[in-house]
Amino acid sequence: SSLITTAALVGVHPAMAAPAVSASAQNETLATQRLIALLSRLNSLQADFSQTTSGSRSAPARPTPGLRPTHLNQTFSGVMQVKRPGNFRWETTSPMKQLIVTNGQKVSIYDPDLAQLTRQDLGEQVANTPALLLSGQTARIRQAYRITQPNPGLNSYSLYPRSGEAAFERLDIAFNKGLPVLMVLHDSLGQQTSIRFSNVQLNPRLDAALFNFVPPQGTDVIDQ
Repeated sequence: SSLITTAALVGVHPAMAAPAVSASAQNETLATQRLIALLSRLNSLQADFSQTTSGSRSAPARPTPGLRPTHLNQTFSGVMQVKRPGNFRWETTSPMKQLIVTNGQKVSIYDPDLAQLTRQDLGEQVANTPALLLSGQTARIRQAYRITQPNPGLNSYSLYPRSGEAAFERLDIAFNKGLPVLMVLHDSLGQQTSIRFSNVQLNPRLDAALFNFVPPQGTDVIDQ
């Protein structure tokens, strides 16, 4: 659309600019359709994860809601569970413990070592995080990201947030046999967070209680 606008401003007939625009638009349209088709099969998901953030130590680690912690050059592992619409559980078990849970209304972050629970409204923040990709509605994904498929022969997609408030500049996601196996986040500080999924189960039965976390007695609860 920007090329058509420019063409109009300089007096060039829009049709002259159309081929370049349509080629780019066609790539994005096809990529969006293919990615949404893959994600539409996902009503629930469970997988083990391994997450590593690499980059310059001089740059402060930028938190990524729904995919934390982001300590540089250290690998974290745990279990992820997703149930649509809007339910997401991200439990880090090694080398430290942390739990992030959302039931579509509240986001809860529990640090057992600190005996502390932070809760906040879901709001728009999670709409700009990878959590939306797996736990949200496909219509919102289309609104939140510009989607491309750099190599049409590979089941891998690059997503660019439309919002300037997102915690990353680009998100790559790759599939194998229709299942997500890798997500890579690139931020403006030059840091890269890679999340590899294994033992992926598509559409398992997941209890609703998994996404409604009740902290142990004595937990310090902070509502934001």
